[in-house]
Amino acid sequence: MTKRKGLFEVEVDVGGLLGGLTETSSTASKAKTKLHEVNNDSMLISVALETITRQMKVSGNRSRTISDYVLHVEHFQSITNVKYVADITADAIYRWLDSMNVSNQTKLTRLKCLKAFLSRCFDNGWIQIKFWKTINIKVDHMVKEGATERDVNVLLSLLDLSNFIQLRDAVAILVMYKTGIRISTLTQLEERHIDFNNNVLNLEGSIMKNHQQIKLPFNDLLKQLLGVLIKQNAVIRKGYGKKNSLVFITKYGDVISTSPTHNNIQKRLNKYSKMYGLKNINPHALRRGFAKTLLDKGANIAVISKALGHSDLSVTTKYLHFDVDEVANNLRSYLGDNEND
Repeated sequence: MTKRKGLFEVEVDVGGLLGGLTETSSTASKAKTKLHEVNNDSMLISVALETITRQMKVSGNRSRTISDYVLHVEHFQSITNVKYVADITADAIYRWLDSMNVSNQTKLTRLKCLKAFLSRCFDNGWIQIKFWKTINIKVDHMVKEGATERDVNVLLSLLDLSNFIQLRDAVAILVMYKTGIRISTLTQLEERHIDFNNNVLNLEGSIMKNHQQIKLPFNDLLKQLLGVLIKQNAVIRKGYGKKNSLVFITKYGDVISTSPTHNNIQKRLNKYSKMYGLKNINPHALRRGFAKTLLDKGANIAVISKALGHSDLSVTTKYLHFDVDEVANNLRSYLGDNEND
């Protein structure tokens, strides 16, 4: 170790090379402090937003998350006319919220996004106090139901599997309901991710929201349908001269958008839901249905959480919406005859 110490010692007088640019330590310190203060006071929201989005891209944040930051921060600025980060106040935030003609749940979602932006401003040293912490919106949390086996079977019976689009949608519905994957992962699924010999999806961290690899099994029915879809995909791609190995593609052989507003499959599910009066046919409901099925069959909540790709068990418990009576009954089943011991 001692022999290598000299490798880190610079023999050239770098300070001398800087010449007139160097200052006394006290002068330099004051200048840095002054510069920091000026930067804080004059940091434009637009500049801050640009910097933060760059940081988020480097950190690997999803493009959807980044676009939400941009959308809501720019909306805040357009409503309040606040230009500088240092001028953002609680009053300005309340004014922004009051201007919205949307539900409290939507306001809360947008507020969370703005708060996340402000937290990043704080981390970057552009804001000194987290004044936004006490700002909140009360909402009634409605229990979101999951899709049931009946919902899924009814829809599948109504779809024309001789039609490519409806076949694709049917397979997508079953994949989400039987494996619990997110629709964003579904649209990135490639043929190489499917192990037909062992009936398993080998999902890489690159297509998972939590960036963690996972293996999810599927049944023989899904195996057969995936095989049929992949063969039909090849016909579509050849017809339009497209080259990709995605499992779910558009009718022209292209990539399906991951954006909820432009996602072909999600829009089709919404259409089916309205057309056939099936309220629980959407990507989130299918995932919840998958989770609830596992729970009903006795799966450990930690296993369910892992399968869903959740970062925390608390997210899974909220996702499943445990009823108070359901919790009590489950606890009672574990107590058994030991109550009188």
